[in-house]
Parts: sequence; structure tokens; C-alpha cells
Amino acid sequence: MKLVTLPEAFGLRNVSPFCLKTEMALKYLNLSFEVETLADPREAPKGKLPFLVVEGKKLPDSELILSYLDERSQGGLYGNLSAAEVAVGTAFVRLAEDHLYWLMVASRWLDDDWFPNVKRDFFGSFPPVIRDIGATLARRQVRQTLDLHGLGRHSLEEQKAFAHRDFAAIERQVSHQGYIAGPRLTVYDFAVTGLVATTYDQQPHTWINPIADEYPAVRDYVEKVQQEVGVYGRHLY
Repeated sequence: MKLVTLPEAFGLRNVSPFCLKTEMALKYLNLSFEVETLADPREAPKGKLPFLVVEGKKLPDSELILSYLDERSQGGLYGNLSAAEVAVGTAFVRLAEDHLYWLMVASRWLDDDWFPNVKRDFFGSFPPVIRDIGATLARRQVRQTLDLHGLGRHSLEEQKAFAHRDFAAIERQVSHQGYIAGPRLTVYDFAVTGLVATTYDQQPHTWINPIADEYPAVRDYVEKVQQEVGVYGRHLY
């Protein structure tokens, strides 16, 4: 199997939380795979990364890939979960991937001072004119997506307040339970850890990092999960 992900960026070995989540699942299941990078997601199925190549077939979307891996491993990811674990885990994954993720995107793409890092790391391989046009068009699309989502219609201070609530919810859960779905490591920890790890370790920091630093139990949890699985978003030197 081959996992196709984004190239490294912002000081991260794996810049995409969805790619990192999938890599964690593969490693957790002790499956043999290689990693390949693709700079232009438009070349991927459904226009986004990651996708998994199995016997020449491209499987898109991290959630669908995890379902495939669960079936392939005869329930290795979801097979022994209780109804309560599924309910809680699914809710926190949605919080991370459908809410907190877009706040992270806003902190990178919509901050005028930070956006040059996006242009450098995502568009730096293109000739200058194409780089500038491509970055501007992509930023416009991200802005429109955030507006349709709803988060883009809020002020920066309101977005920061949303981020506080998301981190506070994660901290309460992992402080009380140890992991996202309960007292044991499950597949849901890969999604939440993937998102938060790529936030904590991005360089330079965005406006979301001082908020994240107010929740040390979340950082401890993220480090614990990465260590247990043996997959990190950042480089280990």
C-alpha cells in the first residue's frame, strides 16, 4: 500500500491532520506501507489528500480509508468499540475536523502577516508569477469556503473564543478519561491528535498557538498518543 500525502510544510513532517490520522491508523494496525508526497491536491481523487493506493486503485478521503482499513483488518479499528465509545469518539472527531480544523485554516490563510508562509511552502516551487496568482486564487477560495462554513463570518475575537471552547472541551475529556472515547487508545484519538499536533508544532506559530498553550493537558495527551503509535507530525531529530 502507498499513502499519498502533502509534502512537509511549516516545519511539520506531515502538515495535514487528515494525512497524519491515516498514517497513524496504518501504523497502529502494523500494516506495511510507503509514503509518497503530492504537492498539488487537484491531482488526487476528489481533489484532496490523503489517498491510499491499493493494488493500483486509489482510495480517497481519510474517513473512507479508515473504514477500508477496518474491513481489511477484520475490525482492527472499530470492531471492539462500545456504543458509547463510538458516540463520544465520533462527536469529538467532528469537533476537531469540522470546526477546530477550519479555525486553524483561518489562522494560516486569512492572517495577512502569516499568509506569506502559505505562499512559500505551498506555492514556492512555482515560477514567481504563477506562484502569486495561484496563491491569491487559492486564498480567495479558502475565504469563500470559510464564509460558507459560517466561521468566516465571525470576527477574529469571536473565532478565538470558539477555539478556546474547542480546546477546553478536549482538555476536559482527556483529563477525565485519558483518551478521547474513554480510558483506552482508540481510532478516534488519531483524528484529534492529528489535528492538534499539526497546530502545536507548526512554525511559525499562528494566533491559535497562544490559545492552545493555555491547555497543557491537551498537549500532554497529544504527545502521549504520538508516542504510543510511533507517528509524529513534527520531525524528530
